[in-house]
Amino acid sequence: MTAPVPPLSRAPGRRLARLDNLALREQLRVDRLPLRLLQMMAGLTGFGFSLALLLESGLGGAPWDVLHAAVADRLGATVGAVSIAVSFVLLVVWIPLRERIGIGTIANGIWVGVSIDLGMLVLPEAQGLPLALAMMAGGVVLNGVSGAVYIGAQLGAGPRDGLMTGLGRVLSRPVGPVRIVLEIAVLVSGWALGGPLGVGTVVYAMGLGPIIQLVLPHVTLPVRTVRGREKPLTGRPAADRPPRR
Repeated sequence: MTAPVPPLSRAPGRRLARLDNLALREQLRVDRLPLRLLQMMAGLTGFGFSLALLLESGLGGAPWDVLHAAVADRLGATVGAVSIAVSFVLLVVWIPLRERIGIGTIANGIWVGVSIDLGMLVLPEAQGLPLALAMMAGGVVLNGVSGAVYIGAQLGAGPRDGLMTGLGRVLSRPVGPVRIVLEIAVLVSGWALGGPLGVGTVVYAMGLGPIIQLVLPHVTLPVRTVRGREKPLTGRPAADRPPRR
């Protein structure tokens, strides 16, 4: 799943937090690692559950899930299983792009798919438009909050985000247009295969970024030390570079 990361901004009464792009070796020695792992897993669980909410609303899925659901229907598989398979295909593509694989990269690739399937197992299909709209709105809000919580743990980009940033770097193009082209391609492919494209897809695309923008400064765990040494505040914060669920 893709969780777009907007530049961090100052919230009232909050100190601006930076997002660091840490290598796997640094992640293993970063400060407050147990707390980061807990926050990461909570975010990924909510992220997958929110995607299930969108799908069960019957009003359309997130762009990547339009493709996942279409492929799952044709293969007789679950949406979560297809999501996991696609994640690992994308990680193979990371190799020539030379993207950094982090703890969160692998966790994202596996646990979001598991959470989608668990969510679809326990959530009923929406009966009636009011419930469908409530599930759609709840899914978008939960997705944005959960995405911010996962990102704020600073343990690595998800497979789809790494594809986006890697292509942006290799092609020397801004990550925004690259993201748009990728998601349109995925969305059109999923729709052509019969995936659940609907108003929920549009609401998700429009609402996710602002929600993450609002929540992220409040849930980011700043990197204070790596390997027991204070992290120097040099270079550009990752939030100011092409964005990294």
